[in-house]
Amino acid sequence: MIPRYSRPAMAALWSDAHRLQGWLAVELAVTAVREKRGEVPAGVTERLGRNVRLSAERMEAIEAEVRHDVIAFLSMVGETGGDDARHLHVGMTSSDLVDTALALQIHDAGALLVAGVQALRRAVWDLAQRHRDTPMAGRTHGVHAEPITFGLKCLGWSEQLGRDLARLDQALAGLAVGKFSGAVGTLAHLSPEVEVAALGRLGLRPEPVATQVVARDRHAALLSTLALLGTALERMALEIRHLQRTEVSEVEEPFAAGQKGSSSMPHKRNPVRCERVCGLVRLLRSYAQAGLEDVALWHERDISHSSVERVVLADAFLLADYLVDEMLGVVSGLVVHAERMRANLDGSGGLVFSQRVLLALVGRGLSRDEAYRVVQGHALQALDGGGSFRQMLEADPRVTAALDAGALAACFDLRPYLSHLGDIFARAESPVR
Repeated sequence: MIPRYSRPAMAALWSDAHRLQGWLAVELAVTAVREKRGEVPAGVTERLGRNVRLSAERMEAIEAEVRHDVIAFLSMVGETGGDDARHLHVGMTSSDLVDTALALQIHDAGALLVAGVQALRRAVWDLAQRHRDTPMAGRTHGVHAEPITFGLKCLGWSEQLGRDLARLDQALAGLAVGKFSGAVGTLAHLSPEVEVAALGRLGLRPEPVATQVVARDRHAALLSTLALLGTALERMALEIRHLQRTEVSEVEEPFAAGQKGSSSMPHKRNPVRCERVCGLVRLLRSYAQAGLEDVALWHERDISHSSVERVVLADAFLLADYLVDEMLGVVSGLVVHAERMRANLDGSGGLVFSQRVLLALVGRGLSRDEAYRVVQGHALQALDGGGSFRQMLEADPRVTAALDAGALAACFDLRPYLSHLGDIFARAESPVR
């Protein structure tokens, strides 16, 4: 991922330096277990940990000649590890090292991402609480439907983020596995006891049935989960973009002092951060597709997945981390125009209450079809500029014969639409524990 869309902490976890530290940790874990079993001379693991000097530049130079990254790594380690380095990588294949170290990287990156999503969810939850009773027009197909509150809208975002966190936990748990079972997964050179013990030192468990690699459906599930997280971010960003349109003007993403919206039009305050989120989420979705295509490999393994994963796993975490932080900034600084929400709600002349009029007429004896035709007729006339919806109802003898003035007025009362908000908020999952 280009630096523009990367944050330093996550970028550090996907750096060559951090990757090589993970590779060495994996090799030392196996060596330590073998040393404890008397298969390696005493003191070897400690000396290797003390003496080995990792250099991505030196490894790259060796790889330019040998054309194999793990061989280049072991050669680079051997230059400072001395004779002790011959005890590394015994009984292992390259994927034992690479896949197990990748699990450590994913664990660290996942913990950082989860913390970011939790912070975003708390901010969305707080926004929902502040605007629980802020009425606005609910819209379906982009058209006024019935009244809701802005807090209820935000509560839906919070719930989706909660599901994303649960999916992340499951996907990350599914990738807390490694393997030391060799070239085709048969444990022919290292015993199951060594594999379990060495992985335990790393906080991992064995892949129960491995080939040369850890099964790639695990990685596909993670990338799909990150794509779903992206849909939550896009859902929020797209809604804010719609609500920031000039004709709506109900919310605005934060606009910093000194910020400029257009090179030619000084008046512009554009929802550029939300637009950026909507655009970059497309990449997250494409990474999920790549992950799904990496699952099926020839026989016990080919390397068609390897080149793809070098790009998509790092990029997916970097991008998800960046987008979560971007939406946290938007939500934390969101400008909410509650008075404009109410004005837009009232601006339809009471059309949002049409269902309550319909139900009231049905409740007083009209057939549903007849009541629907009466209400729809006045509603469509009002939409076409033919007058006030409420006034037309008040002047219609078919309506007044069924509903007295008080009953009709009650149909235009906002309170029933808000009366069960407490129940909905109570059954939503709070991110505050």
